[in-house]
Amino acid sequence: MPATIATQPSVRISSTPSKSSQHPSLFSSAFSTPRSWLCNFARTSILSVLNDAISAGHLTVIDSEGEHSYGRYQKGCNHVKLTIVNDAFWLRLMFSGDLGFSEAYMVGDIEVEDLKSCMDLWLDNQTRMEETLSSSFARISSAVTGLYNSFLGQTKTQARLNAIASYDQSNTLFKAFLSQEMMYSCALWDEAEGGVRGDLEMGPTPGDLEAAQRRKIHHILRKARVKPGHRILEFGSGWGGLAIEAARTFGCEVDTLTLSIEQKTLAEERVKTAGLEGKIRVHLMDYREIPPEFEKAFDAFVSIEMLEHVGAKHYSTYFKLVDFALKSRDATVVVSASTFPESRFSGYQSEDFMRRYMWPNSCLPSATALITAAQTASNGRFTLEGVENHAAHYPRTLREWGRRLEKNLSQEMIAQEYPALRDCANYDAFRKKWQYLFVYAGAGFAKGYITCHMLTFIRQNDCPELCD
Repeated sequence: MPATIATQPSVRISSTPSKSSQHPSLFSSAFSTPRSWLCNFARTSILSVLNDAISAGHLTVIDSEGEHSYGRYQKGCNHVKLTIVNDAFWLRLMFSGDLGFSEAYMVGDIEVEDLKSCMDLWLDNQTRMEETLSSSFARISSAVTGLYNSFLGQTKTQARLNAIASYDQSNTLFKAFLSQEMMYSCALWDEAEGGVRGDLEMGPTPGDLEAAQRRKIHHILRKARVKPGHRILEFGSGWGGLAIEAARTFGCEVDTLTLSIEQKTLAEERVKTAGLEGKIRVHLMDYREIPPEFEKAFDAFVSIEMLEHVGAKHYSTYFKLVDFALKSRDATVVVSASTFPESRFSGYQSEDFMRRYMWPNSCLPSATALITAAQTASNGRFTLEGVENHAAHYPRTLREWGRRLEKNLSQEMIAQEYPALRDCANYDAFRKKWQYLFVYAGAGFAKGYITCHMLTFIRQNDCPELCD
């Protein structure tokens, strides 16, 4: 995911305020309190670093010291305007980088005219930003890190961030922006909806997300080669969208696993409404707890954007259990996940906006890491049949979720489940968290910072003695 610290970068100063006004003395009488001194130290350090950090785009920063421009403005270039409302922003940015920027946005410490442009500015200058900022902040942050919590960590805005991070994500919230199938994963767009940019070129139309999500479900089930009477195992139920379609349209039986009580409850309600109780079983179960009777019981295995929550050290266990559950002959595996390109993948991924406020402890795999784990864990019994990258389809999916959330979510609706959101400031931070997610992730997929792979494996026959 893009590290949004760079929403404020620059290379050259195209309109240059005086040196003294741009970088006032750390010992100026205007900064007599320890907190003010620390904020000014962070601001001075960041602006001095950013002078040489970016070569594409143009940034205007407006703060208490005036208006400052960075980069070279050209007609048609990406121009970002950032207004600093609270100087705590500089501390957040220096100590927490990506995470700090997202927090500043959510609590209103900054105002941004176009959040997507901020993300693009970072990604367009990613290499120089990372090199310059990481080396410079490593030298300065250790000297003052211990002061951070004293001056910022226990504020009312920090308490607000702690609150919105801990909210369980309710069915009411997801109904506000997902399609009728309630698929919380990348849709597949076709010419019928104008392709991956149809909403930008022609505008969104009613039912387009539903059509794209049904296409995704059918694509997965066709890749899984399922037939009437086949039994499917699914890790990650969501709200039962794929299981219902597999049973209703393809004539399959499905055992699907979830760790969410709310998801299980709603999925079972939807299964009952569809008249498929005898075809679908929703289990409140960790994938590592599948029962012995699942051994060699399934014709196909599917898992849609659940692997991000498994963690690199558990990939082998995951695929060993898939191997355990699949029949020895004519079985298929289809898994999809948001992924990092191989150059960015690491088994350890530091905390950022996603891992702090959306999916704690998540870890994006790479396609290669998953393929290697599948081959090793199955002792070569899986044959890689196909690799698809659906990243181009994700930005439109995220844009549509954002539009639907803005249209359908209200403070009154969500405050019925979370009374703390009756406070307008809390609700505003909660709403901005979701706005930030959709833009943050959309920019990452559009620029290739993150990808979305679907892998298909087949098992033709593990037991030659079963052949006729």
